[in-house]
Amino acid sequence: MQSKRILILNGPNLGRLGQREPEVYGKTSLRDIESMLESAASKLGVSIECFQSNHEGALIDRIEQAADQGFSACVFNPGAFTHTSIALHDAIKGNGIPTVEVHISNIYTREAFREHSVTAKASIGVISGLGIDGYRLALEHLVRTLA
Repeated sequence: MQSKRILILNGPNLGRLGQREPEVYGKTSLRDIESMLESAASKLGVSIECFQSNHEGALIDRIEQAADQGFSACVFNPGAFTHTSIALHDAIKGNGIPTVEVHISNIYTREAFREHSVTAKASIGVISGLGIDGYRLALEHLVRTLA
């Protein structure tokens, strides 16, 4: 039996984690988060693939490809596109893959424009404000959901 495959998707500016606004996002790099998730995935008996882009179209393309490539689920931090991208909402909703939206910071305690998530309604859940642990919690939840 083939192991479940879960896509870890990160949007704009997340490639700068660890350097960009560490008082908001912490000092952990995206590569460190991906390593932590690879270890967690191994323990959970699933495989992951990580992808980050600053480009909305590339993220949409990857979401569509994931559906066609048999991925079982997705952990997605859309970054600033959370608040603006109807196109990402539609891609998530239309791909048939359960997706958990993740935010390192609590978007509801920041600037007013960050308080609304366009992509949340297309996701099965949202984790916001639990730091990088949110990624692991999303992965664990998806594995339980798929079981």
